[in-house]
Amino acid sequence: MSISFRQRISSLAAGAALACGLLALPGTGSAAHNVVAYNAQVQPGTVVISARQRSLFLVLGDGAAIRYPVAVPKAGKEWSGYAHIDGKYVNPDWVPPTVVKHDHPELPNFIHGGSPHNPMGVRALTLDRNQAAIHGTTAKMRASVGTAASYGCIRMLNEDVVDLYERVSVGTTVVMTP
Repeated sequence: MSISFRQRISSLAAGAALACGLLALPGTGSAAHNVVAYNAQVQPGTVVISARQRSLFLVLGDGAAIRYPVAVPKAGKEWSGYAHIDGKYVNPDWVPPTVVKHDHPELPNFIHGGSPHNPMGVRALTLDRNQAAIHGTTAKMRASVGTAASYGCIRMLNEDVVDLYERVSVGTTVVMTP
């Protein structure tokens, strides 16, 4: 079976676009469209969260980073400084922290991973800091991304947390800035 000239050109163009980061593979989320100029004094691979910008940056180096919109801690729950990713979980279970349960006693004591009501979403990257995590969200809470809404966690869109999950490893440095 021979390939037509048009099919070869189309394949070459798609390959070139993919190599340049202009085309995302299916299932890679929207991150391929969010590479931004970013000059940070941190090592490539570092996760930097800007509470003010409501953004998480995965530093690529050479003046670039992948930018993801996030929900950050609400007033009184903020934190800043360094942490490290100490765990990676697919469809994590959720037990509400004491402070969350106190403010929302109607919440169940446990939600199984994979449940559409699980506020951790489809992936969680736990941090070595005060029960904080970078995690996905429920369909109901998607609108909170871009706001200050959490009890200390960093909330991402599920498609974005899946992308980030694949790009980072346990031990990755996380920096939270005001």
